[in-house]
Amino acid sequence: MAAGTGEMQWCFSQVKGTIEEDVTEADIISCVEFNHDGELLATGDKGGRVVIFQRDQQSSPGLQRRGEYNVYSTFQSHEPEFDYLKSLEIEEKINKIRWLERANPAHFLLSTNDKTVKLWKVTERDRRPQGYNLKEEGGTTRTSTDITTLKVPVFKPMELMVEASPRRIFANAHTYHINSISVNSDQETYMSADDLRINLWHLEITDQSFNIVDIKPTNMEELTEVITAAEFHPTECNQFVYSSSKGTIRLCDMRSQALCDQHSKIFEEPEDPTNRSFFSEIISSISDVKFSHNGRYLITRDYLSVKVWDLHMDSKPIETYQVHEYLRSKLCSLYENDCIFDKFECAWSGNDRNIMTGSYNNFFRMFDRETKRDNTLEASRENMKPSTILKQRKISTGGKRKKDEISVDCLDFNKKILHTAWHPSENIIAVAATNNLYLFQNKE
Repeated sequence: MAAGTGEMQWCFSQVKGTIEEDVTEADIISCVEFNHDGELLATGDKGGRVVIFQRDQQSSPGLQRRGEYNVYSTFQSHEPEFDYLKSLEIEEKINKIRWLERANPAHFLLSTNDKTVKLWKVTERDRRPQGYNLKEEGGTTRTSTDITTLKVPVFKPMELMVEASPRRIFANAHTYHINSISVNSDQETYMSADDLRINLWHLEITDQSFNIVDIKPTNMEELTEVITAAEFHPTECNQFVYSSSKGTIRLCDMRSQALCDQHSKIFEEPEDPTNRSFFSEIISSISDVKFSHNGRYLITRDYLSVKVWDLHMDSKPIETYQVHEYLRSKLCSLYENDCIFDKFECAWSGNDRNIMTGSYNNFFRMFDRETKRDNTLEASRENMKPSTILKQRKISTGGKRKKDEISVDCLDFNKKILHTAWHPSENIIAVAATNNLYLFQNKE
């Protein structure tokens, strides 16, 4: 089914990762990202590793290519470091991965931990040169007296090797932890954002970057908000947005001035006084912001909801979807166990009609912007037969619980879907649940 026709039925496709009960911290997936044509899918984990999955190229005759994703390349992107000046450990955890558009047979991606961004080149090698004049096949150098004839080296086929090599390392530009990276539509520059500053980089230049946003107050005691996410516009290379812990989104235009401290538009919704509570400020913090593929809309995720904003209207969102409103009564215990600070991401479908974001108990939510229908689905190993349609999950908030419902008091807050990704043109989604990566497809 083409993206966005009629009601979607999601079915299980694959799961990657081990089943062990005691998961090591290093194996927990910390980001998921499809590349521009959806043929590759990258995950980063808390152990600093990047795993790239490639879609199978085979297709059945007469059938649409479903294609499973299999491991293509695994490499250690970041190592744990220690900042001796600040006596600070720098984790190896991969915070974000962003693909560059493909311009030649190689693939390029950016990965970042808290302090350092790296540009990786991923290449295939299926031939090797043979027939050297100055070297034996084993690599030992021959003496000139042994060389009696000249040979022309030739390329011979060999088993496919995928190599990942770091091409650029962009370091020492952030005092605070990097939370976002975003590649510009010009494919020449990218930005990296930390809690108080956003820097603009050229992909070829590692020793300097331009500070384009700086919200650090002269006196740090006056600090009231931090930057939580930032993203470039998909087609306008001069525009970008960043969100804050106060629930505001600022649209900036780099043509107006070098330091974008004056936004061109600010999107914020006044708080409903009836919902005002001790937790209001924490739950209004935006954890993710994403432009739609057509560049007209933004989605933002705060703790309890997803909002859709039209770039032409900054006074209020045009759509608001409640993700887990039933947790509003549980904010006190969520604050005590620190779950209230969880940063959920959100994703657009390829045609911008559907939105996906995560919740607790390994639930994730889908919203259809046209029909206004919403689904609650679960990433679990229980319904793992291929093509099994995922059952709708329902949560009961009190009173009598129906047969299929799960009580809000039984939700497991240690199981959470923070990272999700949607294939750029097909209805294939990737969902990270702790150390497992689930892939679901729309039933044909």
